Amino acid sequence: MTINIIDHFNEYFEMVPAISDELKLEVYKLRYQVYCIENLFLNPGHYPDNLEVDDFDPQSVHYLIRHRKSGEYAATTRLILPGTDNPEKLFPLELYCEIDNSGVMQPINREHLGEVSRFCVSKEFKKRKNETHTLAAIGPDQQDYFTSDERRAFPLISLALIACVIKVSHENDIRYLYATMERSLLQFLSALGINFIKIGPQGDYHGPRWPTVIKITDLLDCVAEKKPNIWNFLTNEGSFGQTRPIEKPSKAVRSNSWVGT
Repeated sequence: MTINIIDHFNEYFEMVPAISDELKLEVYKLRYQVYCIENLFLNPGHYPDNLEVDDFDPQSVHYLIRHRKSGEYAATTRLILPGTDNPEKLFPLELYCEIDNSGVMQPINREHLGEVSRFCVSKEFKKRKNETHTLAAIGPDQQDYFTSDERRAFPLISLALIACVIKVSHENDIRYLYATMERSLLQFLSALGINFIKIGPQGDYHGPRWPTVIKITDLLDCVAEKKPNIWNFLTNEGSFGQTRPIEKPSKAVRSNSWVGT
């Protein structure tokens, strides 16, 4: 029997848009925990209120992944939008990474370009060997911690964050995505048909990462060909304007997972 991954994810988690001040505080608290305490990518002394906030947050849309049973927030990400008054304003990737593949970037209108940023999962949902110091919770051999059914849903947390980014992109007419990517996440996404293009050498940006870019329609077309069930998950079964066929529609994701919409 084939598991419906939408229903499987939705049984244990929900995607929450951080549109209130209270939810944004949850975002900043989780980022502080992951970036300053768990991984030491940022100096916790610079954040005396235990909130990891930066200058790009006001021009970003934030999402959280909430564990239903505990009410804890498992993961978060944001999409940094182009500057409203200044589309030429540089993104973090452009400030901190070297870009040497300008040919890929040449046709991109910056008004339709965003950056996936602060893509991270709490250590409580990375109880797997070799995952403690990865941000995206990608790795083999889960240890006993949650129920076996819950553990099988853990790889979907990262996919859920990508689904949130795709939704935000659709709502804000973003067609291209910047992202700084660690090796494990690049490999995980490539296996699904999500092929970010490296546009510069590996650098040290919250750990060893590459600057990358992807066109969202290319992302979704490749996933639709390779993993149609993943395409359904990423697009909320085509509700963001995509036109791929849906084999087995599921109402669960619409009624329960995409809260606040």
